[in-house]
Amino acid sequence: MNAETRTGKDASTEMQAMHAVEAHHADMLRQLNGLVGLLTEAAEARDADAVQTTQAALLDWCDKELVPHALAEEGPLYSGPHGMPEAKLLVDGMLAEHQVIVGLVDELRTADGVAAAVAAGSIQRIFALHLDKENRLLMPFVVESPGLSLAQAVEGLHELVGEGAAHHHGQGHHGH
Repeated sequence: MNAETRTGKDASTEMQAMHAVEAHHADMLRQLNGLVGLLTEAAEARDADAVQTTQAALLDWCDKELVPHALAEEGPLYSGPHGMPEAKLLVDGMLAEHQVIVGLVDELRTADGVAAAVAAGSIQRIFALHLDKENRLLMPFVVESPGLSLAQAVEGLHELVGEGAAHHHGQGHHGH
């Protein structure tokens, strides 16, 4: 994308970017739900070995997928709307949710048994709420704002759009 996108952005490119992020969000939530379900079942069965194994798998996923996704959002996706009075409070709230999620991941790291399942369930519910806000509030705001471009904000960021869509929109200037 070049500078002309700042004012004359392409609506279909914006919608493609929004669908890519939404699809990645849905995929992340499916993965998280599966891992949390396994951990909860292991805790309910009082199977310490299974708790330890599923907790390690969930922590690995959080460290490789969830936390990098949150940090990537704080860059180009959040910076534009954060500078606009109509979206500043929304972005502030979403940044606070990132802090809560990271804190819960740290809690999960040291929790045992039922406490691990409780931390995992908390991560799951806050992340689901957070994704809903991004999908229904933040991304439509970016798409509808003349001075912002969702496609430009997520270009090259596989943490936000998934591996398949990251390189779809030309050369990525914002890659990690």
